[in-house]
Amino acid sequence: MNRAEKAALQLRAVDVLRMLKETRTYDELAAETDLPAGDLNRYVNGHVLPGTERAREVVDDLGREALADELDARISVDDEGYVDNTATVFDQPFLDLAAPVVANAFEFDRPDVVLTAATDGITLASALASYYGTRCAYAKKTKETAVEEFIEARERLQSGIELTYYLPAAAIDEGESVLVVDDLIRSGETQELLLDIVETADAEVAGVFALIAAGDDGIERARDRTDAPIGSLVSV
Repeated sequence: MNRAEKAALQLRAVDVLRMLKETRTYDELAAETDLPAGDLNRYVNGHVLPGTERAREVVDDLGREALADELDARISVDDEGYVDNTATVFDQPFLDLAAPVVANAFEFDRPDVVLTAATDGITLASALASYYGTRCAYAKKTKETAVEEFIEARERLQSGIELTYYLPAAAIDEGESVLVVDDLIRSGETQELLLDIVETADAEVAGVFALIAAGDDGIERARDRTDAPIGSLVSV
């Protein structure tokens, strides 16, 4: 780990601790983290940064649990099972905080491209692409007028409706590693179309991730398509 990566990890750990401190006293935070209250006070107030190993523990272990709890508190599910996660996908600072936790917790290899489907997955994809320092691409249901070549993925849904996504062919190069992400995975149909795009581009799948898994069908469908790491932050 170089100096810049070490500093980024330490700052992310501070961000996680500050988020937790909003709803806890220092004594409560100390009990939860097994870190001295005095040290936590200095970290949260920016006087010092945690050491590398301590920062890694905060981000990898505590960070995942804390972010999952925060995400769970932000979403609601109606009587028909539809998920409202607008309080999350509209909150870019929260997603920026989640990105390193997600990347470390699920052991995704650094991708060349983070791929999602328009529109709700774009903010998450942007956060992860920024963290990795890679490109962000998103497939759309319509073609851009000025783009000449597209990768197309098409599937007929159980309802009889045909769903098609288009991605400019220049967005993914042959042999590149692609992390497929979305805000929500339910049936897995969207993720399967994105995986079709990766396959058509002759690229490699680095992983499949969703903030929220509504049931197990989508996760299992993705697992049938790839051996790459697959996961979600919370399940409903």
